[in-house]
Formats: sequence, structure tokens, C-alpha cells
Amino acid sequence: MSAIIEFKDVHFKYPEDELESLCGITLAIEEGSFVAVLGHNGSGKSTLAKHMNAILTPTSGQVLVNGLDTADENRLLDVRRTVGMVFQNPDNQIVANVVEDDVAFAPENLGIPSGQIRDRVDRALQIVGMYELRQHAPHLLSGGQKQRVAIAGVIAMEPKVIVLDEPTAMLDPQGRAEVISTVTRLCREKGMTVVLITHHMEECIGADRLLVMSNGSLVDDGTPAQVFSRVEEMEAEGLAVPETVRLAYDLNRRGFSLPIDTLDVSACADNILKEIR
Repeated sequence: MSAIIEFKDVHFKYPEDELESLCGITLAIEEGSFVAVLGHNGSGKSTLAKHMNAILTPTSGQVLVNGLDTADENRLLDVRRTVGMVFQNPDNQIVANVVEDDVAFAPENLGIPSGQIRDRVDRALQIVGMYELRQHAPHLLSGGQKQRVAIAGVIAMEPKVIVLDEPTAMLDPQGRAEVISTVTRLCREKGMTVVLITHHMEECIGADRLLVMSNGSLVDDGTPAQVFSRVEEMEAEGLAVPETVRLAYDLNRRGFSLPIDTLDVSACADNILKEIR
């Protein structure tokens, strides 16, 4: 697969800060992949996300989106058509009094013909499972439903990439599950590139690739099983590992010999049973 987003030695510093928020990031994200970015608060993961659709541009270095330089103001609209963003608080993204009108807002601003907008809105709402509520008032929806409407608004723009910056931070467990299920289906069934920024390790398990950010640097990169199996490194960053990994790690310290890269609960139980026998 080819890279849809490339970071080339990207540095970024907010004017009011003494230290850089991104410290020489070099990274390629493949088209059609599901990439999760994990890190503690202040690690630079949200700053990284905002570089993906030119909300921020590098202090030095280069970000390319589908071959377009995000620092080229003449191509800004093309960059943002390629990469759609979903943020933490769905209430900040809702602009209309009816669900379907809210989803239509972004494509209308892009100048999409009205006949196409209707099709896009219906399709986007069907994808996120909100079509039956298309004439409801957004403020009456649950947090998870509101966030799915926000995702539908991005889908209606028909981007190649959707970047979600901690989209479950303000949601309850059910709402979080709804959102993660939705974005996983976008990647697996629709072929959309998904970049999920989070500090919840359990949201990363289904990703193809897991990036770990710390103090503006990329400190780990691999499959979730590979990254989470490095228990001591994760704990040094103040990050938890899945319970299956933690259990195998603790048992191994007591004399067992278990694989610690197992993320599935049933597979973990089978491994323990085999070891006992």
C-alpha cells in the first residue's frame, strides 16, 4: 500500500511554549490502514493529529497529504477534502437543529451540488447507524449518538482519511464502544484510512498499527500486540497494557512461560490452561 500521509522530520513549537511539541517526527501512514496513536496528556498526539489536515503546519520539516504539501495555502482546501477531522466534544461540531441538516453542512460548504448532497447525507447516516434518527434534534441524542452524527458529517465530505482526536474522551462506556465500532467498520468495510488519537489503551487493540507518543517524540511503533508486549516500556510512559498482557507478564515473573503478546481473552485463557497442564 502507498502512503496517504507522510511526516518528514517535522518539528513544531507553539509560540507561547519554550519546548517543541513535535520533535523531528518522521512517519508514513498507509492508505486503507487503521492507525491508533496513544500517549499521555501533553505527549504531542493531538498536535500530530492537527498537522494531518493543516490545522497546524510545521515549524520545520514537511507534511504531505496524498502528495500535497500542507504548508501550501493554495492546496489547503484539497488537503481538507482529503483528511476529515473529528474532535473530542461533539457539541462543538453540531451546527444545525436537525441531524440530517447537520450532516449536510460540510458538503454544502464544499460547494457540492444539492442533488449529490442528499445522497451523501443518507449514505453517511446509514454507515454510522443513525439514518432512522435523521430528523431528530441533535441536542436530544446521547453523547455516542452525537459523535456518530459528527462522524457522518465528515463521511459526507467523502475524505480518503478520517482523523479522530480523542473522540471518546467525553463519552460513557457505551458511547465509546459505539464510536470505536463505527470507525473500525469505516476502515474494514469502506476502506477508509483511520487515525485514532486516544489515551485509552483498549481502543487501540483492533488497530493495524499502534504509535506511542511521548514528549513530542515517537517512542514506539508496531502492531498493538508488539507494542503492548513491551510492558516495562509502556509503564515507564505511564500507560497501561491490556489485562491479558498484564496477567501473562505477572505470571511469567512467577515462573510461567506464557506469550505476553496475546490480546484476546479466550486465547489468553487457553495459553494459561496449556501451561498448567
